[in-house]
Amino acid sequence: MTDLKSLQNHFLIAMPSLEDPYFSRSLTYICEHNEEGAMGIVINQPSTMNVKQLLEQTDKDLTVSDDKAEQIVLAGGPVSQERGFVLHSTQQGWGSSLSLAPGIMVTTSRDILTAIGNDTGPDEALIALGYAGWTAGQLEQEMQDNAWLTIEADEEILFNTPIHKKWQAAVNKLGIDVWQLAPGAGHA
Repeated sequence: MTDLKSLQNHFLIAMPSLEDPYFSRSLTYICEHNEEGAMGIVINQPSTMNVKQLLEQTDKDLTVSDDKAEQIVLAGGPVSQERGFVLHSTQQGWGSSLSLAPGIMVTTSRDILTAIGNDTGPDEALIALGYAGWTAGQLEQEMQDNAWLTIEADEEILFNTPIHKKWQAAVNKLGIDVWQLAPGAGHA
């Protein structure tokens, strides 16, 4: 990349002024960002489904452990909502795993769902349906328009912070009161 700084392994924090119903107060983990665009997974928007319901749709014979059954499946973004993505810690890779950062992988193959259901999957995992995508230059323009703030991803927020507290936890890491920022901040 020439003058484009990759935001891979960063969080996009939606500014309070971002009114898009899907992204309002969202926190998105950026999986890929290059000259061709960006791809991320919203990590704080619950879907209407839990892990047990998802696994019943993919493998009716699979028994789901009680501690995983009620885990919420995330609404990862408005693109390809029928596709599943698992952000997870990196004890091992599965059929279709890609390392995103030390300690973090994304997997799109069904074998990881079976492992999660059987309690043989990664120690930490978020399951999402769909993703957020930006074409070349689109994310950069949205950032110039003050729709997003960025911060390096934090595994504690990613995997261990409750869904409804992730956005605020990321904002707190910035060390500012985001509610006091004007929508046009930084523009003279």
